[in-house]
Order: sequence, then structure tokens, then C-alpha cells
Amino acid sequence: MRILLFAVPLLLSKVAVSQFDEGKLGGWYMYFFNTTIKESPWGIQGDVQYRNWNIMGDLEQLLLRGGVTYKPKNTSIKFTLGYGHVNTGAMGSNNGTDVESRIYQEALFPVKIGERFYMTHRFRYEQRFVEFQDFRTRYRYNLFLNVALNKKEMEKNTFYLALYDEIFINGQRNIGDGSTVEIFDRNRFYLALGFMILDNLKIQGGIMNQTTNSWKKNQLQLSLHHKI
Repeated sequence: MRILLFAVPLLLSKVAVSQFDEGKLGGWYMYFFNTTIKESPWGIQGDVQYRNWNIMGDLEQLLLRGGVTYKPKNTSIKFTLGYGHVNTGAMGSNNGTDVESRIYQEALFPVKIGERFYMTHRFRYEQRFVEFQDFRTRYRYNLFLNVALNKKEMEKNTFYLALYDEIFINGQRNIGDGSTVEIFDRNRFYLALGFMILDNLKIQGGIMNQTTNSWKKNQLQLSLHHKI
């Protein structure tokens, strides 16, 4: 009987782990937009992301996000105050989702290096209201790099290499009901090929590797970036 009491939890834990297939390629499909309000320093930006544990159909997350931007005169830095709504699903046949509301503040700082290298630093601070959890915060830093290939400028008909690496740090460990998380939340590394369809419209396709404390997974990413 003692052996049975020990074996059942162990078996259930193995089943739970096996349901999360790290080797299965996921699929993320995304649309990003931004615009400036007339000739003012104010603007709007947002994105819609449909994320899947597999290529299509097994929902990982549906993320809807938008914010108001402000770019001070005679500077390249851009500040954003925004809100995101996130529905997160579990891998497999479970169709239930957890809901998160998220407020964020962001600073975007682009730097051009030489003739073909376009680097951007992004700092983001999030206040997270996750279903069935206590209030949470998170810090994020992303380093983007676009390298123009067949032209020197990022303009119509330019092919470019796109890379980024983003680290996520949790603001606190206790999240309620005795549950805790690590200070390190996750890291995302991305490599893609992009094409400038128009001066204000580009498309990217590549692979993003996401690593947490308990798992890592590759996701196919297809994204459209539109400056309206």
C-alpha cells in the first residue's frame, strides 16, 4: 500500500511532464502597428498575437495590446504607456484559459551603427493582474538588431536579418496561495529574415527559442509590422 501511495503521484507527475512536448515546434502569428497623431509628438502603437503550442490550433496565448506613445522633440527615444489583455491556454486537449490584464510602461531607444546595423534597446515594466494570483510585476529588457542586406537603408525592397534577445525578471517571488516563482522568468532569443514590402510595411519570418526555469521550446514566428 505504501508503495502504491508513492508510485501514483510519481506516475502522475511523469504524465504531466510528458504532455508538455518541448520538441514540438510552436507557431506565433503577429501584427504590430504604430502611428503618429498628425505632426505632434504623440502616437499610438499596438499588437495582436496569436500564439500556439503547435503550428496551429493548440492555443498558448491570445494577446491584445495597445498604448499611447510620446516622443520628445529632437530625440529618438519613445515612451509608451499601455494596456494588454492576455488569454493563456495549457498545452494539449484542455481548452480552459487563464485571463491576465496588464499595464506597462516602456522606453524605446534606437541606435544606428555604421551604414547597415539598426539597433534598438527596449526597457519595459509591467504590472500584472493574473487570474487566481496576487498582483505581480515584471521587468523586461530587449536588444533588437536589424542588419540591412541588399541595401544600406531600411527602405522598400530591402532584405534584412533580424535578431533579438529579451530577458524577463519577476518583481516578486510570492504570487499567492503559497505559490512562488523564480526571479528569472524567461529568456527569448530570435533569428529571422525580413523584407521591406514598403517603406512603412515589413514582414519577418524566423525561429524564437524561449527558455524558462522548467522548459525550453522553439516557436516559428511570422509577423507583419506596419507604420500607419
